[in-house]
Amino acid sequence: MKNSHLTCFRGSAISSCCGDNMDFYNNIKELLIDNELTKRVKDYSKNKSDLTTYYDVGGLIKKAGKKYGEAIVKKYSEQLTKEVGKGYTVSALKRMRQFYMVIQKGATLSHLLSYSHYVELVVLDDINAINYYINAVISNKLTVRNLRKRIKNKEYERLDEDTRNKIVSNDDLELVDTVKNPILIRSTIGVDNISEKMLQRLVLENLNEFLDELGDGYSYVKNEYKIKIGDSYNYIDLLLFNYIYNAFVVVELKVTELKKEHIGQTLVYMNYIDEHVKSINQNKTIGIIIVKIDNKFVMHYYKEGRMISREYELI
Repeated sequence: MKNSHLTCFRGSAISSCCGDNMDFYNNIKELLIDNELTKRVKDYSKNKSDLTTYYDVGGLIKKAGKKYGEAIVKKYSEQLTKEVGKGYTVSALKRMRQFYMVIQKGATLSHLLSYSHYVELVVLDDINAINYYINAVISNKLTVRNLRKRIKNKEYERLDEDTRNKIVSNDDLELVDTVKNPILIRSTIGVDNISEKMLQRLVLENLNEFLDELGDGYSYVKNEYKIKIGDSYNYIDLLLFNYIYNAFVVVELKVTELKKEHIGQTLVYMNYIDEHVKSINQNKTIGIIIVKIDNKFVMHYYKEGRMISREYELI
């Protein structure tokens, strides 16, 4: 997943330190003091200064720890607290070291994220997952709280394996690639004996969360969208539009396993939108069927890339 706003920083203090215990400490102290001053005087650049400083400090702490042992972190913390100020606890210094290490392993360093964003990410083991969430923050301007929620919901892990491979390879993603599996739907009425009407109500009660589960770029058009086929009226559960892919999206909600008739019905709705609603400059309509149990036997009945099925999980 490419992004032109990504910037990579590499500090010179790490390589220039000669390796003596006090040289390590004095370099760390100088970097942190300079950063404190920058945050007070140059507010516009303090985010970039934080990232550069904590990256450099993390590298120095790693080198000092390797040479003098883990106890040196506690010693530095005590000295920094006396000479620089609060905020440089042992755990804070260890987080800076983690920060340095994940960047070294291949995580993207971008000034469009705050250091607080990275604190949420450094505990993850998978660099590909970290870079996915970094791009999510940049693309969606996620707050730290929103990022934390996406990590907790295991958003990256719920992507299809092919999608994750595309992300790693920087291949272009299709709209259907970004739909999570399973889709998480927040329930206020329990999880037993739920009807399709109740499921639709739960989706509408938490519409923004539901759209996030589908991916980026979705906007709501209407629920129970009325169409006339022959002499009969039919109702599309949800009609959405995705402005990134410039296409309408038909969403059908089912409380059973996937069946052949669900596929046929959704295709009919997609074709109707193509013929009667979409304009000539818009792409063909996408179909998403959300089912209780994803019946793999039925999956082979449709191969067209414009339609997928996904399980849902009530939480």
